[in-house]
Formats: sequence, structure tokens, C-alpha cells
Amino acid sequence: MNIMGFLWLGVTVLAALVEAAVPALVSIWFVPGGLAAFLANLLGGPVWLQIALFAAGVVAAMLVTRPLARRLQKEGPASTNADRVLGSVAVVTEEIRNVPGAGRVKALGNSWAARSLEPDGVIPAGEQVVVQRIEGVKLLVSRLPNREEPD
Repeated sequence: MNIMGFLWLGVTVLAALVEAAVPALVSIWFVPGGLAAFLANLLGGPVWLQIALFAAGVVAAMLVTRPLARRLQKEGPASTNADRVLGSVAVVTEEIRNVPGAGRVKALGNSWAARSLEPDGVIPAGEQVVVQRIEGVKLLVSRLPNREEPD
């Protein structure tokens, strides 16, 4: 085996190791190309043929794996743990005032910056609110609807 054989073997092994270490498809396409070029080298093929077989193997692997990767890829935004607070009841710990951009609430045991969806933009500390939306790192909240007590 000559220097080109070691090169193709190295490319193949390195691509396989990188693919095994990374949880995404990043280098798997180079493995079949490297194997094809390595085989051509072992059989005494010229360098131009080894390069052509490497390129053809890479392209073929991409054509085969791309549709599979698209099917496995999730569409839409990724859900996060922050989504759990949507619709939950929170307590205002620091008065919410939209104009200076101040206010905090405690929701599900965590402290969040908050802004009011109320027309006046002010909710006093100690009041219960409902989390309506998340924008960036801020919760957008509204007052808890009044519940009438049964007589």
C-alpha cells in the first residue's frame, strides 16, 4: 500500500470517528467515498480514478442520506421547558410597570422579568397573574380573572 492508500484509509477512519462523536450527520458521506478510493488504490488504480471514485461515493452517499435526514428533522420551533409556564398562575414579586420596563413575577418556582398586558401596564406586587406569552426572557402577564364566590 502506498501513501495514497494511507490517505484514503485515514480519511475514512477520521470521518467515521467524527460521525460517531457528533450527534448529527456531519461526515458520514466521506466514509463510502474513502472506502471506494481505498479499494481502487489496493487494486492499483491511478490517482485520478481514486479521486473520481471518492467524489462519486460522497455524492452518492449525500443523495441517499439527504431524504432520510429531512424526514428525521423536526419541523417548527423546538419546545423548551420554558413553555411549561404558559397559562400558569404567577405572583408579582416586584411591581410591574411597562413604561420604565420594571417588574418581576415568580412562576413555577422561578423568578422572571415580566411585562403587563393590562391597558394601564401596571400590576402591584402580591397580585396573582396568568402567564399569556413569552417574549425573549420576559413573561407577558395579565391579571387573574375575578372569581365570584358561591353564596
